[in-house]
Amino acid sequence: MSRLILLNKPYGVICQFSPDGMHATLADHVDVPGVYPAGRLDTDSEGLLLLTDDGVLQHRITDPQHKLVKRYRVQVEREPDEAALERMRGGLQLKDGPTRPCSVERIAEPADLWPRDPPVRHRLSVPTCWLEIGISEGRNRQVRRMTAAIGHPTLRLIRVAIGPWQLGSLQPGQWRDAEAGLLAGRRAHEGPFRASAGG
Repeated sequence: MSRLILLNKPYGVICQFSPDGMHATLADHVDVPGVYPAGRLDTDSEGLLLLTDDGVLQHRITDPQHKLVKRYRVQVEREPDEAALERMRGGLQLKDGPTRPCSVERIAEPADLWPRDPPVRHRLSVPTCWLEIGISEGRNRQVRRMTAAIGHPTLRLIRVAIGPWQLGSLQPGQWRDAEAGLLAGRRAHEGPFRASAGG
């Protein structure tokens, strides 16, 4: 039976099990043989990372043609106006081509936010704003490049959902088993719903 693990990847952890001599790795948090990441999350990003021992499932999760929506809570410098958010929603021209349309909404600072180590550097003269962003593709550092393109650099980025799987109450470094079969019979672009814990 396929195994699927939901991990809250902490800031500063690289998405690999083998050491690179500079960063903490997945092996510092997940002691499960035979699993590997289904997709990536930047070293300086936090939140949901899926690990599986099933190559077919890994491909289904990561292949852009399945359009699994990935949702992020993103803290940016200053407060973007509605025109800037509309530019993001309609698609932006990046160096590697146009982005797909996406969802972007302003949100309050998440109440369940854990402290980051090291903390985000704040400048008293520069306000910040939180956004929830949903994209159906996964280019390298895409969300950061999108917010930079509208003039609002990302300060903190937390992934909270990948398709039907949600971060829920997992704290940094915590993981749990999830249902690998949630995609069966579902259209991949349907909105996320909460996965029940498998263990």
